[in-house]
Amino acid sequence: MRPRVLLTFCCLMLYVTAFSQSGRAVRLYNKAMRYEAKKNTGKACREMQKAIDAAPTFTNAYSALGEWYFKMHRFDSAATVFEQAYKRCPKGNTAFAKPLAKSFVFCDSTAKALQILNNYTPSKDNGEWQKLKDQALFINQVMSNADTDTAFNMGPRINTKDPEMFPFISLDTQTFYFTRRVNNMDQDFFFAKPDSCGGWFTARSMKSPFNTPDQELGQTMSADGHYLFFTRCENRSENGWDQGGCDLFMAYRSDSTWSVPQSFGATINTNDYEGMACLSPDNRELYFVSNRPGGYGGMDIWVSDFEDGLWQPPKNLGPEINTPGNEITPFLHIDNQTLFFASDGHQGMGGTDFFMSKRINDTTWSKPINMGYPINTTADEMSICVSVDGKKVYFASDRDSLAGNYDIYEMKLPQRFQPVPVSYIKGFVYDSISKDKLNYANIFISDANTGNQLFQFQSNRGDATFTITLPVGGKYVCNTTRISYQEVSDTISFTDQYLQNALEYDIPMLPDDYVRPIKDTVVFTVHFPKNSASLTDSDKAMISQAMDPWLMEKGITILVNGYTDNSGTPIINEQLSYTRANLVAQQLTTLGIDPLNIKSQGWGEANPIAPNDIEDNMSRNRRVEVIIRR
Repeated sequence: MRPRVLLTFCCLMLYVTAFSQSGRAVRLYNKAMRYEAKKNTGKACREMQKAIDAAPTFTNAYSALGEWYFKMHRFDSAATVFEQAYKRCPKGNTAFAKPLAKSFVFCDSTAKALQILNNYTPSKDNGEWQKLKDQALFINQVMSNADTDTAFNMGPRINTKDPEMFPFISLDTQTFYFTRRVNNMDQDFFFAKPDSCGGWFTARSMKSPFNTPDQELGQTMSADGHYLFFTRCENRSENGWDQGGCDLFMAYRSDSTWSVPQSFGATINTNDYEGMACLSPDNRELYFVSNRPGGYGGMDIWVSDFEDGLWQPPKNLGPEINTPGNEITPFLHIDNQTLFFASDGHQGMGGTDFFMSKRINDTTWSKPINMGYPINTTADEMSICVSVDGKKVYFASDRDSLAGNYDIYEMKLPQRFQPVPVSYIKGFVYDSISKDKLNYANIFISDANTGNQLFQFQSNRGDATFTITLPVGGKYVCNTTRISYQEVSDTISFTDQYLQNALEYDIPMLPDDYVRPIKDTVVFTVHFPKNSASLTDSDKAMISQAMDPWLMEKGITILVNGYTDNSGTPIINEQLSYTRANLVAQQLTTLGIDPLNIKSQGWGEANPIAPNDIEDNMSRNRRVEVIIRR
């Protein structure tokens, strides 16, 4: 009898001990979860480890701790936790096979990962397993061809405890721009200037008019330094295309003062996401990211061309670049041929990786190439820019911190990814007689050997300066035109010597009346109300009456020139002047005039006939002039 009582007592004590140990583990687990809810991850991990020590088969504790370590990018620690669970927990070899293999992949233990992936056949999620296996094999391949250079964190003058993203360096390398998520809440623009030791002074906020209580991010500067493009989120307006979303904005400066940023409007912005803009060096192509309908899934890269004074409807870059995943942060180097971007849809090392593609023609790009280690890692690489000489790369990555807590890094760009050597020409256009600066002059660059036009630039509206980026080693023809001035043509030999210093090149122009011109007669002028782009019935009647004496004339050319006042931004004004000139030209064709004899042109703010100081004078400048040339 006594042995049976003793056996019962021993079993009861073992049960009580097991229950007590399990209860302690649960209390430690709950305590760890409370710490995690309060964002105290360090204490949360320590308490969760105690829960595992108290109950070595506590499946939920292993899952939570491994996931926390993985989120902190402590992949070795995550692999250790999941490996213990794999061996200790009931059915651990099935329940923890996938997180263990994934942790091995991300801590560069791809041989161990492949051993699990090759030996275990899941009952579901075969696609995910195959994707993980492909990633492990790709990492093996990348690491066997890894570059020996090291990516360096740019340090505390640029990086802080907050995320820093979207690096961008100016053409003259004298200003470094980026986005910082201040207190992990408000995204604003910052900039830094170079110090005398090859580094950077502490970054400062760009402040107003760019930074607001809304979210500003993803800034990029035009090559000439006169336009800033960026993303603004949390827009709240009553129209249909930017309410509550992320849209593209633009600001302009004629000298040192920036205009108030303006939205691109419905041609570019929609109810969907539009952001992360990148402008081509000739200001004629705008690349950006959107999840609008018509893409290939997730975020895609799109491009809009600036033609005839208008931003054209955007076109998707196509399936060679875009995938069912996300393609973001495009960066077009100033060679206008090399596109860098981030993607989680193309085969990569994990998360988002950087890729490079080369322009084949105006609409086609080569198959993207993964940029490999150490530029890419198993963490997320998110935004990139390359210096004007193509030798240094700046990028944002969360490799050394929590997921999403980005820092900016720099390193030497491997030779195989470097764009062709490029430099730039800078100068201004001026009247060779009066020495006055001439804004709005059109500068066309052609290949001297083939005659093919390569780029179109324009002198700045404020100081008549221009910046032209070109590959070195070539010979180019530069043709310059401007209203009321004779065309200028010159040949430039752009040799390697300009890699170190830009070519200083000013363009003098002679007025049309310097040599007696063909007779021009102003037949009539149409004036427009502010922001208007339509003809009234009285305008149409006046046009018909003014043109009646000329309808039977032969051998004449009709010039239709549109102008605006100087309110608003140059690109918008150019677009508006084109629209108004085209309206008048279309009206002339209804009178039976051959369209081939009509030349319409929008000149924006150029050639004002009155000071833009009061509304009466500004209304005189908002006009379309029709000239008969005989």
